[in-house]
Amino acid sequence: MNEFERQYLEVQDLLKFEDYSLVLKRIIDFTLDTQSIVFYRKTNALLNWIDANPESVELKSKLSELLNELHKALSVKPISTNGKILECRAVAKAYHGGSFTLGPVTLHLNGGDIVGLVGENGNGKTTLLRLLSGELHTTSGGVHYHFPYNDLYDLRTQLVYIPQRTDTWRGAMFENLVFTASSYGYKPHEIQLITELIVARLGLRKFRNHSWKSLSSGYKMRFELARMLLRKPKVLLIDEPLANLDILAQQTILEDFRAIAKSPFRPVGIILSSQQLYEVEKTSDQVIFLKNGQQKNLHKKLNTATEAEVTPLVIEFESKWRQGGLSEVLSVINLQSIQFNGGTFIATFSEETTVHDFMQTLIKHKIDIAYFRDISNSTRRFFVS
Repeated sequence: MNEFERQYLEVQDLLKFEDYSLVLKRIIDFTLDTQSIVFYRKTNALLNWIDANPESVELKSKLSELLNELHKALSVKPISTNGKILECRAVAKAYHGGSFTLGPVTLHLNGGDIVGLVGENGNGKTTLLRLLSGELHTTSGGVHYHFPYNDLYDLRTQLVYIPQRTDTWRGAMFENLVFTASSYGYKPHEIQLITELIVARLGLRKFRNHSWKSLSSGYKMRFELARMLLRKPKVLLIDEPLANLDILAQQTILEDFRAIAKSPFRPVGIILSSQQLYEVEKTSDQVIFLKNGQQKNLHKKLNTATEAEVTPLVIEFESKWRQGGLSEVLSVINLQSIQFNGGTFIATFSEETTVHDFMQTLIKHKIDIAYFRDISNSTRRFFVS
């Protein structure tokens, strides 16, 4: 089963359970994948019908009908191969007379992948994004782009950097997006239709005629993303897109990023920076942790007897029990250390201990916990070490 068929079945499940808002988003994704004016018109007609008939019982059948038509059209279309599109090799940046140095950092990005840059403020996330975008020159090492481009302007069209603080837009939001679309190679009869689809895809339909100053920071980020998607980028570099968003909005925008990146026909590589560790780790295919400008990765221990990689179990949890009592009880399952860190305990066990062992011990000794998470393979470990 190829990626498109997998996604199609996923949308069928969403339709079965009547999650119509997500179904409509995925229908718009598939519509853009067709690159067909016929489907642009059909999906826009459906959007207009939904606006006029928001509570209609016909919605499910109309969504199903269009979804099946899209499936028929896309089933014969070649799936994109997601090769390497960006690479940086031992990139470093130092400033004359400054105490901070970034790097060396080595990473690569494939089409369709999301790479998360995490770390506290002042550790080099924005600097790295600006180096990858070409806004800054490296002190050493190099950034390599593995897609064809004619000149620097063409490169900047395909490799888009969205800073945390964007420039103010003048005029109505939709007019700005139409102007962008008209500047990036769309045919005249496509411009309005595609702009409407991108606006609907990002949940901006009712804000089309708003001014910039009337929008919240979250919606400003969405309009900026809409403008950049109209440029048909190969790579999106996004600095702190989750800043100033509530948890629900964070999850929604990350899910949008994932759907955009994973298009079977128009994959986009995304690198985003954030301090929202848990949310980024759930969404990313790879996570880069920066501390004091240095790249840190998780290193797994090697069991030489079996040549298999094993990782010590590290659990983060909250409990009203005191540290001494927890240490005594958990020592029977090979506790190596227990730390108190910002309201939570971090317990490290030997590689033989499992999550099931931890949970059984909690139950046996009736240890009340409010929360626990296995962070054995999470960059969260670097925040507490």
